[in-house]
Amino acid sequence: MLRLFAVLLALLALGGCAREEQRHKTSGHVFGTTVEVTIYGGTREHADALAEKVMAEFDRLHRKYHAWQPSMLTGLNDAIANGEPFVADAEMADLLKSAAALSARSDHLFNPTIGHLIRLWGFQSSTFEPKAPPEAEIRRWLDANPTLDDLRFDGTTVTSINRAVMIDLGGYAKGYALDRAAAILRAAHVKAALVNIGGNVIAIGQPGAKPWQVGIRDPRGNGTVAMVPLHDNEAMGTSGDYERYFLKDGKRRPHIIDPRTGYPIDLVASVTIVTSGGKDVGLRSDGNSKPLFITGPAGWEQMAERLGLKEVLMVDTERKVYVTPALQARLGH
Repeated sequence: MLRLFAVLLALLALGGCAREEQRHKTSGHVFGTTVEVTIYGGTREHADALAEKVMAEFDRLHRKYHAWQPSMLTGLNDAIANGEPFVADAEMADLLKSAAALSARSDHLFNPTIGHLIRLWGFQSSTFEPKAPPEAEIRRWLDANPTLDDLRFDGTTVTSINRAVMIDLGGYAKGYALDRAAAILRAAHVKAALVNIGGNVIAIGQPGAKPWQVGIRDPRGNGTVAMVPLHDNEAMGTSGDYERYFLKDGKRRPHIIDPRTGYPIDLVASVTIVTSGGKDVGLRSDGNSKPLFITGPAGWEQMAERLGLKEVLMVDTERKVYVTPALQARLGH
């Protein structure tokens, strides 16, 4: 009898293993960072085919919105600099309008039009060298005061009343790419998937009995600050000072520029937010982290409230961690 019971247990265990779906992960390099597509269930071949579609979409968006290599975006920037209209397409016009709405809500702390300052600091490049731009040059672009409010739309034709506008969507396009990836994978009826673009993550479905678990990277170490459970149609976005930066005169200079001063932010190591629901959950997870990063430890809570963000974790340059009650509650589960 004991032997029969042991055999039954073994068969049940094997049955449980057989029912466990596989996770198929595909990695690549787009948008200047590592991207990963993890698909739960189905065959490896099917997962590879879907991941290839997602990667192709990422490549399309990367080429279209590249800030310094020839692209539709550089074509727009050239037209603005010359005081000329530019015929975009509906996708670009809609993306710029949504960016303008976020910029206005954030008091223009999210300001993708400061491309001249980003270039001045050397961040429109694949490699970064220590720079100390002349104060006069920084002041020149600050005084020009470019914002997305300077844009005018006539259908898909875009003009600007300010020639100093140079648009860089490095802090926005990755979020849009997450939403496009989710649309592709949902159309294919995947059971569950997780897409990660350099720390910006979107979740689809649930991989088995538990939600996806995503780590928030320690900005000053090799480990994680926390593991975050992500449910269907939730996204997590992180802005940090630890990938695109250089060191000069003992100071870390990250790629996120304060549009009020023209200088890189030096008070915050990383900001992570979690967004939920809607067709633009990825876009919101990317763009909304920037105003909090720029605001810094002194005013981030007020900015989060202004932007309607309830789940935020900030790590300052002294490694002090700040977390909202809503995100703390999620981490406790």
